[in-house]
Amino acid sequence: MRIFLRDCAILVPGGRRGGSLLPLLFFLAVAMLYPFAVGPDAPLLARTGGGVIWVAALLAAILPLDRLVAPDLERGFFDQWALRGIAEEAVMAVRMLAHWLSFGPPLMLAALPAAALLGIDGTALRTVELGLLVGTPGLAAIGVLIAALTASLRSGAALAGLLLIPLSVPILIFGAGSLATGGESGLALTAAISLLLLAITPFAAGAAIRAARE
Repeated sequence: MRIFLRDCAILVPGGRRGGSLLPLLFFLAVAMLYPFAVGPDAPLLARTGGGVIWVAALLAAILPLDRLVAPDLERGFFDQWALRGIAEEAVMAVRMLAHWLSFGPPLMLAALPAAALLGIDGTALRTVELGLLVGTPGLAAIGVLIAALTASLRSGAALAGLLLIPLSVPILIFGAGSLATGGESGLALTAAISLLLLAITPFAAGAAIRAARE
C-alpha cells in the first residue's frame, strides 16, 4: 500500500515527478487542432473524430514513459525493495495501476470536451468512453513493460516511444474499430487484449528489472 500511495503521489497530475499533465494537454491539443487541419466539415469531423481521439490517446501515452521506471532504477529503489523482500513483479503491478490512474481517467474526462470540438454525437461518445475505459489499462500495461525493458538503456526514452506504437496497434484497431462495427465486438476484443496484457506485464517487467539490476 505504501508503494502504491508513493507511486500515485509522483505520477498523478500535479505529482512530485512533474510533467504528468503533459499527456492530458497533448490529448486536448490534438483534438483542438484537428478541425483546423480538415476544415469545418461537420459530418467529416463527426465520422473521423472517434479515431482521432484514439490516436491522440495512444500518442499521449508515450509522454510519461521515461518517468515510470528509470528514475527509481537509477536511485536504487528497486535494490531497497528487493532487500525488504518485495518482489519486482509486485512493484510492477502496483506501478501499472498507478500509471493507469495517472492518465486513463483524465483522458476519459478530456474526451468530453474533445468530443464537443470534433462534433461527436452522444452514441459515438459513449462508445469512445467505453473503449477508453477498457483500452487504457492495456496501454498502461504496455507502457510499464516498455519502460522496464528500456530503463537501463541509453536513449531509452526515444526507443520506448518507437516500441509503444506498434505494440499498441491491436488496441487501436479494435478500440477505434468499435465505432464502425456497432461497439460490442470491438470493445470485447479491446478488453480481452487489455486483460492479457495486465496478466503478463508484471512478470515480464519484473524480469526486465532484475536483468537491469544485474
